[in-house]
Amino acid sequence: MQPPAVAVRDLRKVYGIRAAVDGLTLTVPRGCFFGFLGPNGAGKTTTIKMLMGLAAPTAGEIEMLGLRMPDDAVAIKRQIGLVPDDTLLFDQLTGPEFLEFSGRLYGLAPDLARERSRELLALFEMDGHGQKLIGEYSKGMRKRVAMAAALIHSPQLFLLDEPFEGVDAVGARLMKDILADRVRRGATIFLTSHVLDVVERLCDRVAIIHDGKLVIDEPMSRLRAGDETLEEIFVRVVGAAPRAADALEWL
Repeated sequence: MQPPAVAVRDLRKVYGIRAAVDGLTLTVPRGCFFGFLGPNGAGKTTTIKMLMGLAAPTAGEIEMLGLRMPDDAVAIKRQIGLVPDDTLLFDQLTGPEFLEFSGRLYGLAPDLARERSRELLALFEMDGHGQKLIGEYSKGMRKRVAMAAALIHSPQLFLLDEPFEGVDAVGARLMKDILADRVRRGATIFLTSHVLDVVERLCDRVAIIHDGKLVIDEPMSRLRAGDETLEEIFVRVVGAAPRAADALEWL
């Protein structure tokens, strides 16, 4: 049997006296579309940064695709595609130049990187912007190029932090279809998103983190078996109090 795509045990990250992630243990099976949810400040982005190797854990273990972080960090990064929340792109490059550069970083031959760059730009309906600098792109266009760069080396695991934020409905639908196809072909998606109806439609399994601790880790089929929507489950488990407009008399 293959090892899981992601396995973290007793993961902890402390900033000062506060634990942003506090004893997280989580397993993401291969071929899974996995939703990783939580309110603002719950520890989602900190967890993603530790998985990416951008933040060192205070304690705990991380394994990805059977390899351990940080010992096998380079080998892991060759096999994953990253779309961080803040799409850090090179603003003085065009889209084709950035994609070719990304492909070369992953070890693709120049001709192959160039060919895949053209194909991905066409797939993401960006081929009409080939001469425009990334610094002139809208936020949605930047997200499309970041997703294309994550795909160019055909990785086995994707770490996606709010990939649909700022993307219009057409672009978001296109990105969702591409990701769903990657899962059908055996890849694993680790997704954070505040758009719960998207998570409910796409994901096979969902984990919810609150105050740095895991509060739910269930297959979506089991969560759907009850009468609650994913949004209702989320609000209940994170302890959000209902608020009515009439709580403020002037509204």
